[in-house]
Amino acid sequence: MELINFESLNSRKEEIKKDYQSKKPFRYVMFENFFFKDKADLIYQNYPAIENDVWDGTNYLDQKNKFQKTKFESGSILEKVFFELNSDEFLKWLQDVSEVEVPLIADEELFGGGLHQSINGAFLNVHVDYNFHPTTKYHRRLNVLVYMNKDWKEEYQGAVELWDLSNGNKVQLGKYAPHYNRCVIFETNEISFHGHPKPLNTPKGVNRKSLATYYYSKSRPENEIANNHNTLYVNTEGLEGQVKRFTSGVKAFLERINKK
Repeated sequence: MELINFESLNSRKEEIKKDYQSKKPFRYVMFENFFFKDKADLIYQNYPAIENDVWDGTNYLDQKNKFQKTKFESGSILEKVFFELNSDEFLKWLQDVSEVEVPLIADEELFGGGLHQSINGAFLNVHVDYNFHPTTKYHRRLNVLVYMNKDWKEEYQGAVELWDLSNGNKVQLGKYAPHYNRCVIFETNEISFHGHPKPLNTPKGVNRKSLATYYYSKSRPENEIANNHNTLYVNTEGLEGQVKRFTSGVKAFLERINKK
């Protein structure tokens, strides 16, 4: 059973590649219908509820109400979907589209990736990602995000924002709502700022769902190499962003106190 619509991806590869390669100052692309429609529905139906499963929902100063899951039942459709996202076939497709100069490497550990789910009030401030995998020490090169939200409304917020903050700029390059079966791919480097900083405004029972996989390489161009760092956040919202960070920080602090 194939979940990713490789026939469609291959038929659209040159179009997607042209779009991706045309973007500056870092490259990215958005397109629809990543999975076969019936398989997307199957993944959606098997997406575990936060209340009924084990998720990591730790809050931080720049991240609130976001849950992550990286371990799945053997033989399940969720295990299979990440197997395909890390498969040689998808890696080859990504290599062709991205033109990364050395072989891309998947991350079976799904460090930082896997299933994501965010509830009302959730946000993830604009940031650049950590640049080295903590275990393998490989260079982080690409992010692939697939959204799984049916009937998503604009007032729910939760759009992923891509920003140019290089050389004193403050320009929003792209803004994509997390619509069902929509894929966003972008390169990860020291200027690939992104996030969904607007707090979710969702009704009860509606969560922001996404699948995330990250790809690495053993080397990268010398001019792109920076010292090893964790995720680096920025405030793109002025005073409103400062207030939001403060309240999130208080919640994270109280969580840690209660766990002791």
